[in-house]
Amino acid sequence: MQELAKGANVTLAALSESVDSVVVALDWTSPTGEGDADVSVLLLNSDGKVRSDADFYFYNNPVAPDGSVQLLGKTPTGDGSQDRIGFDLTALPDEVTRIVVAASRYEGAHFGELENLRLTLTDGSGADLVGFTIADTGPMSAFIFGELYRRDGAWKFRAVGQGYGSGLAGLATDFGVDIDDDAGTEAVPQDATAPPVEQAPADTRREGAVGEPVRAQVPAPRAAEPAVPDKAPARPRTAKKKVTLPKAPRRTLAENDSWREARLFPVSALKSDRDREARATSVLLSVMAQIPEFGRRLTAAFGAPAGRMETFTEVTLPHSDSPRRPDGVIRVERAGKLWTALVETKTNGNALRGDQVQAYMDIAARRGYEAVITLSNDVELEGRPLVDVKIDGRRKHKVALRHLSWAEVAHQAQMLIQHEGVNDAAHAWLLRELLHYVQHENSGCHGFQNMGAAWVPVRNGIDDETLCQGDPRALEVVESWERLVRQVCLRLGGELGHKVLPVQRSRRGADPAARRALLADQLCHDGRLGAELRIEGTPGVLALTADLRTGRLRTSIEIPAPTQGYPLTSAKRLIRRLAEAPADLHVETLVEGGAGGPRGTLERLRPEPGDMLPKSGTPVTGFRLSLLKTMGSTRGNAQSSFIRSVDEAVHRFHRSVVAHLE
Repeated sequence: MQELAKGANVTLAALSESVDSVVVALDWTSPTGEGDADVSVLLLNSDGKVRSDADFYFYNNPVAPDGSVQLLGKTPTGDGSQDRIGFDLTALPDEVTRIVVAASRYEGAHFGELENLRLTLTDGSGADLVGFTIADTGPMSAFIFGELYRRDGAWKFRAVGQGYGSGLAGLATDFGVDIDDDAGTEAVPQDATAPPVEQAPADTRREGAVGEPVRAQVPAPRAAEPAVPDKAPARPRTAKKKVTLPKAPRRTLAENDSWREARLFPVSALKSDRDREARATSVLLSVMAQIPEFGRRLTAAFGAPAGRMETFTEVTLPHSDSPRRPDGVIRVERAGKLWTALVETKTNGNALRGDQVQAYMDIAARRGYEAVITLSNDVELEGRPLVDVKIDGRRKHKVALRHLSWAEVAHQAQMLIQHEGVNDAAHAWLLRELLHYVQHENSGCHGFQNMGAAWVPVRNGIDDETLCQGDPRALEVVESWERLVRQVCLRLGGELGHKVLPVQRSRRGADPAARRALLADQLCHDGRLGAELRIEGTPGVLALTADLRTGRLRTSIEIPAPTQGYPLTSAKRLIRRLAEAPADLHVETLVEGGAGGPRGTLERLRPEPGDMLPKSGTPVTGFRLSLLKTMGSTRGNAQSSFIRSVDEAVHRFHRSVVAHLE
């Protein structure tokens, strides 16, 4: 194999007799284990431009109809990847005189973060003909590795090594491709939209001796465009396509409902909580290691670096007289350094044990690990750790104790496969299987599911008016309520693809413990639990109130009235927007000065929207929309439980009311 320096060229026929078909392989490694790039090809004419946009081959257009170009895909190679391209040089039209072989990165990444960049060209028999190693790439998001070109009827190869700071879109545009990255709503990689920067000029077509540097020049201006036909062909988009699951399930081939789809992670054989914990840990950690963006989402907030992740289960670690076996271990390597976290898992309603977590904290401190991660159905509250552990202040090495709820796991999986997308269809399917597993009732991973032992005594105390302020059981119920609200936010946010967060009013104070104590006193006084949810992209705040005295749940939202136009026009417009809302929706008009305005059900107001306006002519400031629902009574997760009724009330109100206001 002949090694080429940057700018050198060689005639392929001088190296092999089998050069009608060749394969070009691009290799790279990543010190973090996460780096990736994508190859691309441009077929150019004698003017140095593509004949049409169809001469641009990349991840969204991988194969030429005539078979002359085919992107063969990536294969892993140790700490990196190899991306291969096949060329049938005999199938190329005569007007194609030059083939540019390039690669690009996306989402703000650049080639300076990769190592061991190398191009290898092999002939039809698989023999290596040419090698070219690229060094000092710098912060370039696209790179021309080399080019094949015709000279006197023979194909030659030149080692180029030229970078583009403007990404794949900038590179393709320079060669005459009309990129369409401004259209649509598809997420666009940052390198595809970066402003053009001054480039090192492209190589001339002047012949040079092998190893002799070749002068460079800017590509010639693009030729005049032909007349545009009535229907212009679709322009290529360099935005990286993301894979999500279809919104509607595809038609099943099963004969009847008793046929169950085969699953990657079955739940039918789980008989004990120990089985559930072991299975859940193994399923989650294996998916985290296989899908980098998912693993990164779950560990980034815990201080884990971006890097190559490996996960392990049932690891035995020495501790005093008896070895300990944490449920799992997560390891991330970046730039030769390791970040390690021990994982302790609980399923169903099993609580984390303080002695177990303490032992893992001690082991992690002695072994120089960075974190202990607890994983359970419980939701951790601000300033209220789930387990109390003692930290030895004499140790120089500090270990972080972090918690992850199963609801958060399901939320992040939902966000990726239903809204944001992943880079691979197999990864989308794998996340779907994980999501099916954790949401199955037999997995034991279905989230916060019990209001606690204080729930029934507090409800009874409110009913018979014996619950007094300062009762610690009221504080327990308030904490359980806060956990439930946070879980509702995660579930609704996962379905919508938007951030849904609980609102904390400043008047209640910044200290979490003081705020909860105030809410507990209010619960004792008026028998109500309240929360507010802010949904991204929604006007107003969704208010949720559980009245334990009447046994009813109220979901409501206040929307401001338009500042311009007639009040009657605003009322009619609101009624039209609520055409699909439930007939029992309560509509209350808010008027200037805070006094109550007209109110009624949507069923009564639909024929006469003018009834929403005050007879006195007082200016209207907004409208309050409310739905009432009977509250569940039991503390657990049964069909009649309080937890399910709250979840259903919020989802129904958003689906039938709030969604029509966005």
